[in-house]
Amino acid sequence: MSSSPNRIVATVFGAVYLLVGLLGFAVTGGVGFIATEGGLLLGIFEVNPLHNIAHLLIGAALLVAGLANARAAKGVNTTVGAVYLLLGIIGFFLVGTAANILALNTADHFLHLASAVVLLGVGLGTERNVPRTAAV
Repeated sequence: MSSSPNRIVATVFGAVYLLVGLLGFAVTGGVGFIATEGGLLLGIFEVNPLHNIAHLLIGAALLVAGLANARAAKGVNTTVGAVYLLLGIIGFFLVGTAANILALNTADHFLHLASAVVLLGVGLGTERNVPRTAAV
């Protein structure tokens, strides 16, 4: 892998989110698939099986892109960062409602916002000569 900031961040975040997704299943036994309250991962992050699957999919996308090339990593970092920014903000309004199908809690919101800052910062702020998408 080159020293591309996008590839490094995508690969590291991808591996971490894959691990988090797998570990989440250790604390969600007996938790409903889209339960609004879930098990606690690392004692602070609330997860349910759907949340775990989301982590696995996001981790896989980041890891594959990071291992592929700088363009793919930049695009996935930016996309996942934007989704996490939106989820981090909207998440505060979902807690305590039936719409909280990912069993989000306050710790999750701040982690999603922190992930968004890093992913968007690297995706939009570095390697500006690498297009996010292929030219048409």
